[in-house]
Amino acid sequence: METPGSQSSLHRANLERVVRAVRMAGSLTQAEIARSTGLSAATVSNIVRELKDGGTVDVTPTSSGGRRARSVSLSGDAGIVVGVDFGHTHLRVAIGNLAHRVLAEEAEPLDVDASAAQGLDRAEHLVNTLIAKAGISRDKIVGVGLGVPGPIDVESGVLGSTAILPGWAGTNPRDDLSARLGVPVYVDNDANLGALGELVWGAGRGAADLAYIKVASGVGAGLVIKGQIYRGPGGTAGEIGHITLDESGPVCRCGNRGCLETFTAARYVLPLLHSAHGTDLTLARMVQLAKDGDPGCRRVIADVGRHIGSGVANLCNLLNPSRVVLGGDLADSGELVLAPIRESVSRYAIPSAARQLEVVPGALGSRAEVLGALALVLSEMGDSTLLDEAPPARTALIV
Repeated sequence: METPGSQSSLHRANLERVVRAVRMAGSLTQAEIARSTGLSAATVSNIVRELKDGGTVDVTPTSSGGRRARSVSLSGDAGIVVGVDFGHTHLRVAIGNLAHRVLAEEAEPLDVDASAAQGLDRAEHLVNTLIAKAGISRDKIVGVGLGVPGPIDVESGVLGSTAILPGWAGTNPRDDLSARLGVPVYVDNDANLGALGELVWGAGRGAADLAYIKVASGVGAGLVIKGQIYRGPGGTAGEIGHITLDESGPVCRCGNRGCLETFTAARYVLPLLHSAHGTDLTLARMVQLAKDGDPGCRRVIADVGRHIGSGVANLCNLLNPSRVVLGGDLADSGELVLAPIRESVSRYAIPSAARQLEVVPGALGSRAEVLGALALVLSEMGDSTLLDEAPPARTALIV
């Protein structure tokens, strides 16, 4: 039996610390593990040797700063995580291992008017299809990350009012999907998962404080503070789309007037171009037309950028993030939207906060949310399970 403060309990805590660092980063050199955990190089070396002998991690030769090093990652056989992302008109599923390698991924159209039960039926089918296609044993699944476009009560898992998937309000997709698949399910809104995806795999890597702004059918922000998603006590932090820009402006779906969303979301800005480009115009098509030189589309995107910049300036003044990552189809317009965002930030944010801010496009595109769902499982799962299920080490080292 381990007792608090004993050598064995300290050793166990160090094991978990190393596993946690590797789990979140995907792979680290031993020197990077020592820096991130605060453990000595000798302690890390002994722990990595023990974890490798126990089958928990893989160690491969690499280089760092021109010198030979060893890269440590969780074993590809240690477990499987699943990501499920529901959007306004799509369902995307990805399967990955604990070494941050995506093994299978697929997307399909989703009827916005479908019920939660119908959507979860499709998700269950797609998960089972990908598992079979990848030749993965179901007992290897350690958890599922689930993204939905609406406010989530993080404790109960109940989805709040949503105009994007109206048939889902008041449902508990977390518990429903968990019952269907027989594994733990972790749920969050799509903006938070986009932030996690970019933080772990994309344009947010290396930033401890950032905001991920997603502009699609609605507008939301995922906030990362000190490397962790900030959700607020009710799970509604990051609703940047409902910052008031004009109290006499258009009525928003939330009941207020002149919210940022009413000047930037697809449902409000695309009708401005219907007379020139028809009613079937999409955000992605508008962006492509703008890149091809269409003056109307370029003007609309510039206006959207300036409005987003006003909201980002508020974030700068309140939270002082070091980086803002723009996601969704709008990010593909590049400097057509980024330059106006920076212009508004420079005008409305506190100068010191504006100078420190970097505004960049997302690197993951439409995959950000489903990769964030994988990252959600990686961040929420415990380390004890990995250590307890690993085969006994060939050598037991007490450090």
